[in-house]
Amino acid sequence: MIVRALTYFGLVFSLGFVLGTARVLWLVPRMGERFAELIEIPFMVAGSFLTARWCVQRYPSRDRSEHLRSGLLALAVLLLFELAVVGLFRGLTMSDYLAGRDPVAGSAYVASLIAFGLMPWAV
Repeated sequence: MIVRALTYFGLVFSLGFVLGTARVLWLVPRMGERFAELIEIPFMVAGSFLTARWCVQRYPSRDRSEHLRSGLLALAVLLLFELAVVGLFRGLTMSDYLAGRDPVAGSAYVASLIAFGLMPWAV
């Protein structure tokens, strides 16, 4: 379960790093933060789906609840990484970070995080 969770996290995090870099460098200057994030989110959800499906096939389990636990563990690791990036690299407190989020894109982001955590179970 732990290997599945860390593999799932690592692959989706890598995709997010690549897409996030492209978003910041090319989309944000052209269309703004909100629309750039809203364009990126469907690609991240699709990547989460494909990665979760691959991980579930690669690391099968007879108990579907184990897939749920691995998705939630991957989500916990992702949130820890997000907290580290916000705190250490950007120098923001969590309240500053949340206050600076766009309400529309931020809500879509939270929904995508929930989808990420449930995806191994759902596929």
